Amino acid sequence: MTERKYFGTDGIRGRVGEPPITPDFMLHLGWAAGQAFKRDGQRNSVLIGKDTRLSGYMFESALEAGLSAAGVDVKLLGPMPTPAIAYLTRTFRASAGIVISASHNPHHDNGIKFFSAEGTKLNDGLEEDIERWLDQPIEVCASSELGKAFRIDDAPGRYVEFCKSTVPNEFTLEGMRIVLDCAHGATYNVAPKVFRELGAEVSVIGADPNGLNINLNVGSTHLEGLSEAVVTQGADLGIAFDGDGDRVLMVDRDGSEVDGDELLFIIASQRHRAGTLKGGVVGTLMTNLGVELALQDQGIAFERARVGDRYVMERLVHQGWVLGGEGSGHLVIRDCTSTGDGIVSALQVLLSIWRSGQTLSELRSQMTKLPQTMINVRVDHRFDPFSRPDLVAAVDYAEQRLGNTGRVLLRASGTEPLIRVMTEGEDQQLIRAVAEELAGCVSQSRA
Repeated sequence: MTERKYFGTDGIRGRVGEPPITPDFMLHLGWAAGQAFKRDGQRNSVLIGKDTRLSGYMFESALEAGLSAAGVDVKLLGPMPTPAIAYLTRTFRASAGIVISASHNPHHDNGIKFFSAEGTKLNDGLEEDIERWLDQPIEVCASSELGKAFRIDDAPGRYVEFCKSTVPNEFTLEGMRIVLDCAHGATYNVAPKVFRELGAEVSVIGADPNGLNINLNVGSTHLEGLSEAVVTQGADLGIAFDGDGDRVLMVDRDGSEVDGDELLFIIASQRHRAGTLKGGVVGTLMTNLGVELALQDQGIAFERARVGDRYVMERLVHQGWVLGGEGSGHLVIRDCTSTGDGIVSALQVLLSIWRSGQTLSELRSQMTKLPQTMINVRVDHRFDPFSRPDLVAAVDYAEQRLGNTGRVLLRASGTEPLIRVMTEGEDQQLIRAVAEELAGCVSQSRA
């Protein structure tokens, strides 16, 4: 695989105004994507959606201009969850979908994610093709062949109906009190409608976006407000999305966090009992060992993929399985949708509650998480920690200290200049000490 200049594990991301997150680059990117996606002999179109960041307006216009210059029509969806763009790309038979979002990052970051015509993340070949076109100067097609732009006004309604279609017709949330935290992000409009139309009594926080407050002390990265609201209101549970709506975390009625590992286990366990699991489960290198052990106790196969939903999806497709995910709440349910979807994943958890007659707390208690410590070490630039002999030696020593009762993971973030240090095991004090020592080694080696 060719080393890529711009694409990380989840598209292109960075700080607004700093290369490559600039208007001129986005113009060129739109043109390059148009060249990569268009097919001769047909009218090509690309959907563009975005989250609620102020900078999204600027980049939307730049991408639109670039795509038009390539002779590709543009269909504008406005603020919509990332998985909605994946779904609508399929239903509109578009050549591709583009999402302007930096997910759970603050407003001063932004980025671009792409979906194929099938509503899936791009393969390496397509990303490399786009980068090759980025190396070419923009050549505007003939004026008679320029792309047109259209705004799709009924996109939210289409997506709401899709989300509801992923659960059985007899399923209802009648009698359930839910608090939603929309992170002042892309789910602020559609998520409350989905859960209310399914019968729940819904109260909402984090649903007043102003372009600058996305993920600001709200959403799946800041559960404190949701926990307080659930307890204060006496709700059954709370649901938190991230800024672009492809992740979900929950809190139970006492305000305790239920992370993606636990949600994955709940869905897998109940689907196994209902006979709808269709194979095993894929986690990542970061998935808590408790998930693997609990699934094994039920006779459910489990595999680990590299960190990132695209790698989870690759393993699922390879195995012919349907369920996988990450502790961050990025869950993939292939028989419901083609990518991670926070709303759809939340509905699958609620379906598990409805089918079992148990509470969220009771379902999560069927799995015991092992203590896990994560330390993020900021670095000046991204690098492979295993390219440094001193870090390889440090990891070997850490693994010796933990022995057979734990594990160590050292990896570079795919979206930020961070090295993530994770330790896991039965002895919480030991894994913390090992993680801190290993993080210190990374700090000394980061220059």
